[in-house]
Amino acid sequence: MQEENRESAAIAIGEAQLVLAEKRTSLAVLRTGIAVLALPLSVISFLIVTSKYYDIIRVLHLLIPLGILNGGLMILGIYLITRSVFRMRHYDRMISEIKLKNSVIGKFIA
Repeated sequence: MQEENRESAAIAIGEAQLVLAEKRTSLAVLRTGIAVLALPLSVISFLIVTSKYYDIIRVLHLLIPLGILNGGLMILGIYLITRSVFRMRHYDRMISEIKLKNSVIGKFIA
Protein backbone atom coordinates (compact mmCIF):
# COMPACT_ATOMS: atom_id res chain seq x y z
CA MET A 1 0.00 0.00 0.00
CA GLN A 2 2.81 2.39 0.88
CA GLU A 3 4.58 1.54 -2.38
CA GLU A 4 1.41 2.45 -4.30
CA ASN A 5 1.26 5.84 -2.54
CA ARG A 6 4.88 6.53 -3.46
CA GLU A 7 4.23 5.68 -7.10
CA SER A 8 1.15 7.89 -7.26
CA ALA A 9 3.08 10.74 -5.60
CA ALA A 10 5.91 10.29 -8.10
CA ILE A 11 3.45 10.39 -10.99
CA ALA A 12 1.79 13.50 -9.57
CA ILE A 13 5.16 15.22 -9.18
CA GLY A 14 6.00 14.34 -12.77
CA GLU A 15 2.67 15.74 -13.96
CA ALA A 16 3.22 18.94 -11.99
CA GLN A 17 6.73 19.34 -13.40
CA LEU A 18 5.43 18.86 -16.93
CA VAL A 19 2.66 21.43 -16.47
CA LEU A 20 5.06 23.91 -14.88
CA ALA A 21 7.49 23.46 -17.78
CA GLU A 22 4.66 24.22 -20.21
CA LYS A 23 3.77 27.28 -18.16
CA ARG A 24 7.37 28.50 -18.40
CA THR A 25 7.14 28.09 -22.16
CA SER A 26 3.99 30.21 -22.18
CA LEU A 27 5.80 32.87 -20.18
CA ALA A 28 8.57 32.88 -22.78
CA VAL A 29 5.96 33.30 -25.53
CA LEU A 30 4.43 36.17 -23.53
CA ARG A 31 7.84 37.86 -23.28
CA THR A 32 8.33 37.43 -27.04
CA GLY A 33 4.88 38.85 -27.75
CA ILE A 34 5.60 41.92 -25.66
CA ALA A 35 8.89 42.48 -27.51
CA VAL A 36 7.20 42.03 -30.91
CA LEU A 37 4.48 44.48 -29.89
CA ALA A 38 6.98 47.07 -28.63
CA LEU A 39 8.98 47.14 -31.86
CA PRO A 40 6.32 48.77 -34.10
CA LEU A 41 5.49 51.27 -31.38
CA SER A 42 9.10 52.39 -31.15
CA VAL A 43 9.39 52.65 -34.95
CA ILE A 44 6.22 54.73 -35.14
CA SER A 45 7.39 57.04 -32.35
CA PHE A 46 10.77 57.46 -34.11
CA LEU A 47 8.99 58.38 -37.35
CA ILE A 48 6.82 60.91 -35.55
CA VAL A 49 9.81 62.53 -33.87
CA THR A 50 11.76 62.82 -37.14
CA SER A 51 8.76 63.81 -39.28
CA LYS A 52 9.90 67.43 -39.58
CA TYR A 53 12.99 66.30 -41.52
CA TYR A 54 11.15 64.70 -44.43
CA ASP A 55 8.12 65.32 -46.61
CA ILE A 56 5.50 62.61 -46.08
CA ILE A 57 4.29 62.76 -49.69
CA ARG A 58 7.81 62.08 -51.02
CA VAL A 59 8.37 59.03 -48.79
CA LEU A 60 4.85 57.67 -48.93
CA HIS A 61 6.03 54.74 -51.06
CA LEU A 62 8.22 53.74 -48.08
CA LEU A 63 5.75 54.56 -45.31
CA ILE A 64 2.90 52.42 -46.66
CA PRO A 65 4.84 49.10 -46.63
CA LEU A 66 6.35 50.07 -43.27
CA GLY A 67 2.86 50.73 -41.91
CA ILE A 68 1.63 47.37 -43.20
CA LEU A 69 4.63 45.62 -41.65
CA ASN A 70 4.09 47.43 -38.35
CA GLY A 71 0.41 46.50 -38.38
CA GLY A 72 1.29 42.86 -38.99
CA LEU A 73 3.81 42.89 -36.15
CA MET A 74 1.26 44.46 -33.82
CA ILE A 75 -1.32 41.82 -34.71
CA LEU A 76 1.28 39.07 -34.17
CA GLY A 77 2.29 40.54 -30.80
CA ILE A 78 -1.31 40.80 -29.61
CA TYR A 79 -1.96 37.23 -30.76
CA LEU A 80 1.07 35.88 -28.92
CA ILE A 81 0.18 37.75 -25.73
CA THR A 82 -3.46 36.66 -25.65
CA ARG A 83 -2.65 33.06 -26.53
CA SER A 84 -0.02 32.94 -23.81
CA VAL A 85 -2.36 34.38 -21.18
CA PHE A 86 -5.09 31.86 -22.01
CA ARG A 87 -2.61 28.98 -21.97
CA MET A 88 -1.25 30.06 -18.58
CA ARG A 89 -4.76 30.15 -17.15
CA HIS A 90 -5.30 26.64 -18.48
CA TYR A 91 -2.08 25.44 -16.88
CA ASP A 92 -3.04 27.06 -13.58
CA ARG A 93 -6.31 25.10 -13.64
CA MET A 94 -4.40 21.90 -14.38
CA ILE A 95 -2.06 22.55 -11.44
CA SER A 96 -5.05 23.14 -9.18
CA GLU A 97 -6.54 19.81 -10.26
CA ILE A 98 -3.26 18.04 -9.54
CA LYS A 99 -3.14 19.66 -6.11
CA LEU A 100 -6.68 18.53 -5.34
CA LYS A 101 -6.06 14.97 -6.51
CA ASN A 102 -2.84 14.51 -4.55
CA SER A 103 -2.65 16.10 -1.15
CA VAL A 104 0.95 14.93 -0.75
CA ILE A 105 2.31 17.47 -3.21
CA GLY A 106 -0.41 20.07 -2.67
CA LYS A 107 1.51 21.75 0.11
CA PHE A 108 4.61 22.13 -2.09
CA ILE A 109 2.91 23.84 -5.02
CA ALA A 110 1.80 27.41 -4.41
